[in-house]
Amino acid sequence: MKEVLKVENVTKTFRLSAKQQKLKKTDSRILTAVDGLSFSANKGEIFGLLGPNGAGKTTTLRMLATIIKPDSGDAVVDGASIVKQPAEVRGKIGFLTSEVKLEDFFTPDYLFNFFSDLHGVPDDVREKRKSELFERFGIDKFAQVKVANLSTGMKQKVSLVVSLAHDPDIIIFDEPTNGLDVITAKVVTDFLLELRRNGKTVIISTHIFSLIEKVCDRVGIIIDGKMTVCGSLSELTQSKPLEDVFFDIYRERKGDEI
Repeated sequence: MKEVLKVENVTKTFRLSAKQQKLKKTDSRILTAVDGLSFSANKGEIFGLLGPNGAGKTTTLRMLATIIKPDSGDAVVDGASIVKQPAEVRGKIGFLTSEVKLEDFFTPDYLFNFFSDLHGVPDDVREKRKSELFERFGIDKFAQVKVANLSTGMKQKVSLVVSLAHDPDIIIFDEPTNGLDVITAKVVTDFLLELRRNGKTVIISTHIFSLIEKVCDRVGIIIDGKMTVCGSLSELTQSKPLEDVFFDIYRERKGDEI
């Protein structure tokens, strides 16, 4: 299989305020969010980053999406470096995260057009793709409704659709089903599988074991910013539930914290 993403020894630290130090119960002014992380992903597969809240999953994906720079290390996305060629990387990926909020006074129709224009999508291609995606996700009936008046599930679907306006080959989803009702979560999960069938490479982060088991070809378990194990589900589980595997690793790493 063709390797389209290679992450090599990326590290990211943040300086903590006094308040943050107190909340985290630490005397250190520096938090190492991601610590020498390495993994790869191939064309046409779904790779999952599994870990608890605060493990470094979101920071990792934000680096891959070139929103923040690593302190050290690099990642190559379809031939482009996140450190040296961030603009080229952004043209190759779609990025969905709950941290990106849609402006309340815009409509789905306007937002799709705006993001399409950012990526230089021709008008005829834009309209065809918008029609297909809006119908696929049931957004067509709400195309002219302001974001402020949409349900949480519909906002998530709009966020997903506009992140894919330019039909990228590599899609990065941060907690794609987190906080969604069961119906919307099923729609998103089915779409992840459809993207894989269409030859796309999908990177997701999640703390939901069932999502990993349902959609991922390979998974990396990340704890305290470090990759503890990485491989196919069959390699990691060997007929043992993924949840049991995770907590065995977590107990080994964290001891009495669980």
